[in-house]
Amino acid sequence: MDYRPYCMTLRMNIDCNGCYQRIRRALLQMQELESHLIDKKHGRVIVCGVFSPQDVAIKIRKRTNRRVEILDVSEVSPPAPEGAPGHMP
Repeated sequence: MDYRPYCMTLRMNIDCNGCYQRIRRALLQMQELESHLIDKKHGRVIVCGVFSPQDVAIKIRKRTNRRVEILDVSEVSPPAPEGAPGHMP
């Protein structure tokens, strides 16, 4: 499996407050996600963490029973450790 730090943007149909709550509960239960943002107005969900993008999209689809479309996947570089070259205090 390919578990690296990613930020992934998904398109989902968020019609009502119930849909929003179902998606939110599903995201909060996923241990591999560090953060998430749900944009109800544009129907987008952004998730960040150390995961495999395809696996997370499948999990969200199964838990919410909604169609999930992956719009963008970008790899995030891990933060530099303290005292590393180029580190600004």
